[in-house]
This record gives sequence, C-alpha cells and structure tokens, in this order.
Amino acid sequence: MYHTWMRYFTPGPVHHRLGLVCLGVGLQHGRLPTVGPRTLDHHVAVVVTAGSGWYRTADGRRTRVTAPAVIWLTPSVPHHYGPGPGGWDECFVDFTGPATAIYTELGCIEPDRPVVPLSDAAGARAVVGRIARAARRGNPLLEIETAAAVHELLVTLRRARADTGAGGDPVLTALARDAFRPLTVAEHAARHGMTPAELRTAVRRAAGCSPKDYLLGIRLGRAKELLATTGLPVAAVARRVGYEDPAYFSRLFTRRVGLAPVRFREQQGRVVPGGWSDRVPDAEHPPTVLGPST
Repeated sequence: MYHTWMRYFTPGPVHHRLGLVCLGVGLQHGRLPTVGPRTLDHHVAVVVTAGSGWYRTADGRRTRVTAPAVIWLTPSVPHHYGPGPGGWDECFVDFTGPATAIYTELGCIEPDRPVVPLSDAAGARAVVGRIARAARRGNPLLEIETAAAVHELLVTLRRARADTGAGGDPVLTALARDAFRPLTVAEHAARHGMTPAELRTAVRRAAGCSPKDYLLGIRLGRAKELLATTGLPVAAVARRVGYEDPAYFSRLFTRRVGLAPVRFREQQGRVVPGGWSDRVPDAEHPPTVLGPST
C-alpha cells in the first residue's frame, strides 16, 4: 500500500524570467511503484526521507539509495528507480529554468552524481512543505512563492550534503581563515597538504569557483566592510586584506565592484562610534531599538 499527493503547475512566460520555476510538487510514502525507465525534459529533486531503495543508470549500473538522500533527475538523462520491499518516504519537486545551468556549475545540482547522501533531510522537507502549502487553489502568488522556494531548496540540499560537515567544508574553512595572508594559490595548497590541482578540484566542488575567485570574494567583502565602517586610508585597507600594493588593490576593486574604493566609501560609509559588531545576530532574538523609557 502507498499514499500519494501531488500538484502540477504551468507557469507563464513572465514567471520563467525569474530564472527558476516550479512545475510540480509531491509527497508520497509506502511501497511506491517503480519509476521508469523514462526521460524528462526538466529537473526533479526526489528527496528520500525514510527507507531505502535503488537507482539504475542508463548503462545499467544499480546504486543503493538509503535515506536521507536526494535523487537528481536531469533533462534527457534516462532514469529508473524505486523503493525496496519495505517502501520509503519521499517528496519531490519538478522545476526548470535558465538558472539550473548556474546552480549546476556551482555544484548545487549534480548530474554526474544522481544519488547524493544527505546528513539530514528535515530542512529540504520543510521547504517542500512550504511549496505544498502554496499550492492551494486560487493562490495569486503561487508561481512566485514556489519559484522562490525552489531556489531555497537547491541551497538547502547543497548545505545538507553528507560530505559537508556541520561547520562547513573544511577546505573552504581553512582558506577563509588564511584569506588575508599574502599567499599564492600554490602556497595555500601546500599549507593544507595538497597540490594546486587538488585544491582547485576541492574548491570547485565545494564552492563552484576557483580558489583565486573564492579568496578574492572574501577579501573584497572585508575590504567593503572596512571602507564602509572605518576611516582607514585605502592603502591600509589594502594591507588589511592581503594586498601590499594599494594601486593594484584599487584597480582590482574597481574592476570587480564597479566603483573605485573612495567612491564606494562615499556611497556606503557608515562610521559607527565604537565600531560595528562582528557578532552574527541571533535570528530568534535580533537586536532591537528600545524606545524611551516611561
């Protein structure tokens, strides 16, 4: 026996300009029928939250699926899968849009690894639940709400990958720790016992970019914070983020940000007495402005 609930949508052309659109959502459990062999013209994320089963690739290789896991179904790729004798619990989201190419490049969708173990499926299940609630008949924001949730689902599944620890990817954590030191990519690799090629592969898989671009993003982010919140000269900001040559830093900043450092400071400057806090606010208890005492 099994139970199935699903809804399908047909977003209009304007919604496709959001980059991602949701085409359908479903929640199922029990001894579900086998799916395929078949091919689709869009993406599907099948999140298995309990139980186990199998997935067979186009070349006949069979892979075991054990919850929690996500099965990536990608356009034009034949697939064939199903639960074992004991059944499983699953939820699925069908989606499409030009942004799928970028999410694939960034490692959030993995066509070459159709079965990905997860450390926890609760976050993904919660996002799918929001899509299901948005699917009520007559919802005027249906396409917008579900499209936004697909973006969130892809990020949530990437974060929940079993090969990513609770503290994040260890290679990225180590790079971030040393980001402001004037080190080359080869020197960063050596510090972590890796070859430059191994480091490039690890960072590309974890962050979807090269080590150089990953470090640059951290450096420029910190440079923006220093320009906006302090009165440090540009040369001092450059040194703080790992650049000994302020002229090179200014050219790099201008090329990547679109504004020279001094112009960025003019637009975003918010010097606060005592400095800005580096502490991340608690989402459950955010900082508030207290009114006058009575």
